[in-house]
Amino acid sequence: MSVSGVPRSVPGVTDTPRRRLVLPGQYGPLFDDGGRTVVVEAREFLTARPVRRTKAHLWLSALRHRVRDLGDRAEHVQVERLRDALVGQHALEVVDPPSRVLRGEVRQHGHDTVVLPSRGFVTDEDDFAAWAADQGGRFVMETHYERVRRREGWLMRHDAPLGGAFSLDAQNRQPPPRGATTLGLPEPWSPTEDEVDEEVRADLDRWERDGLVRFVGRDDRRRFAVTADEAQAALDDFVAVRLGDFGPYEDAVLTNDRTMAHSLLSVPLNLGVLDPRDAIGAALRAHEQGAAPLASVEGFVRQIAGWRDYVWHLYWWLGDDYGSDAGALGARPSAPEPERAGRGPAVGAGRGLPAWWRELDATEVDAVCLTVALDDLRDHGWVHHIQRLMVLGNWALQRGYDPVALTGWFTDVFVDGTDWVMPANVIGMSQHADGGVVATKPYAAGGRYIDRMTDHCGGCRFDPTRRLGPDACPFTAGYWAFLDRAEPELRRNPRMQRPLQQMRAMPDRDRVVAQEAARRMP
Repeated sequence: MSVSGVPRSVPGVTDTPRRRLVLPGQYGPLFDDGGRTVVVEAREFLTARPVRRTKAHLWLSALRHRVRDLGDRAEHVQVERLRDALVGQHALEVVDPPSRVLRGEVRQHGHDTVVLPSRGFVTDEDDFAAWAADQGGRFVMETHYERVRRREGWLMRHDAPLGGAFSLDAQNRQPPPRGATTLGLPEPWSPTEDEVDEEVRADLDRWERDGLVRFVGRDDRRRFAVTADEAQAALDDFVAVRLGDFGPYEDAVLTNDRTMAHSLLSVPLNLGVLDPRDAIGAALRAHEQGAAPLASVEGFVRQIAGWRDYVWHLYWWLGDDYGSDAGALGARPSAPEPERAGRGPAVGAGRGLPAWWRELDATEVDAVCLTVALDDLRDHGWVHHIQRLMVLGNWALQRGYDPVALTGWFTDVFVDGTDWVMPANVIGMSQHADGGVVATKPYAAGGRYIDRMTDHCGGCRFDPTRRLGPDACPFTAGYWAFLDRAEPELRRNPRMQRPLQQMRAMPDRDRVVAQEAARRMP
C-alpha cells in the first residue's frame, strides 16, 4: 500500500506515480489511496453469462458513480474486455481483485502492474492461510469466528465472550410472530436514482436491444446502495430501525414482508463501497449505547466477521478446482442432459436446471414457499438467506440438481452474487457436494421446518405433515426420497444417523420414493 496516501512511483522514474486500477468490487474509498485512478468498464463483465438486469444496473451504477465522485483523478476506460485496458499500459497498480478470473487477467496482461494485498475483509489471506494450515486442514467457521472475536476484542469481556458463548443462536432464530403478516417495521432505506442511473438504464436498454447482452429477471428501481455515502445511510438506517429485530427473526419468513429485519448490506459490501469493519463497528456501538440487544448484534457480527469472511477465504484456500467436478448427492448415472451442452460430462453430476428455474418462472409451481421465493427473486434479485438455503437450495438438493450449474445460477441471478461468494455457499453448504469440506451435514429439511419458520403453508395446497397422496408436501416427501437416494453417501455421517434410521423404519418408504419419482415437475 502507499504510505500516507502518497501513490507509489514507477521504479526508476521518481516523478511518475502509478495509477490505481479500479475493478469490480473496488468502488469505495477503502480501495483509494489518493492518487490517479483508471476505472475500467469492460462489457465482458456482463456478457460471459446471462445475468439479472438489476445486478447489471447495480454494478454499472457503482462504477460510474465512482468515476463521478473521483472527478479529475479518474480515467474512465470503456472496453469490451479487461485485457484491452491492460495491454500496453504502464505505471499501474491494483488492489488484488476479488475473483480468480480477474486476478488471472491482471497477472497475464498487466505487464508491470504492481499487485497490492486485497482489502474489504476482516482477516487478510496470508493470516487465514497460516491459521488454516495449523488446523491440519480440518476446521469450521466457528473456530475462525472465535479467533477473530478474540483477536479484535469484539463483544468480549477480558477473555470471555459477552453472554457466555460466542454464538447466541439459542436466543435468535425464532419463528415469525403468531398471526403477524409483517414485523411492523418501516420500509428500509433505499436510494433515489439520479442522472447516472438514468444513463445506465438507457445503455442497458440499448445493449439488450442490439443483442450485445442478455438479461434475466425484471428491471427494478435501484434499491441498494452503490456509493459510500449511500452505504452509510443504509447502515445507519439498519442499525437504528432493524438491528434490534434482526437476531430473533433472522431465520423467519413472512409472505408480505420481503426484507423482514435484514440489513440489505450485502450489495454495498460486495461492491466495495462499505467497509465490513465500519458495519461491525456501528453494531457494536449500538449495543454499547443500549440501543440494540446483544444477541442481535452478535448474530450480525457473526454474519460479517464469521461467515462472510470465512467464505471469502475458503474461495482462495480450497483452490481453483474446488467444486469443478462436484456431483449431486446420490446422483444416478444418466445420459447427458441438454442444459449441460459444452460444460463437460453429465453422468452422475445431477439434473440440469429446469427452464422454469433458470428463467425465474413460477407460474407452474404450486408450492407457495417456492413460488414466493422465485417471484421475489424475479422481481427484485434478492431474497434472504433462509429462502436461499432452506427453500431454493433445499428444493435443488432434494431433486439432485447439478451443483456446478446451480452455483452459476445463484451467482448470476442474485444482485449480491459474486464468484467468491457462491462456491462454498452452494456447493459446500447448500448442496453438500464437496464431501463435507464446508458443512458437516446436508441442509435438507421437510415441510414441517418451512411451516414452523414461515407463514406459507397455511395457504398452500400441500400439507407439510403429509408425505403420501395428492396433497403430500413436495418438500416433506422430497426429503425422504432424497435420503433414500443419498443413503450410501450419508450412512457414515454421524449427524445423519437419526434421520436415516427414521427413513429405514418407514413402512411406506418405497411408496414415497416411487411417488416422488413419478411426481410431475414443471
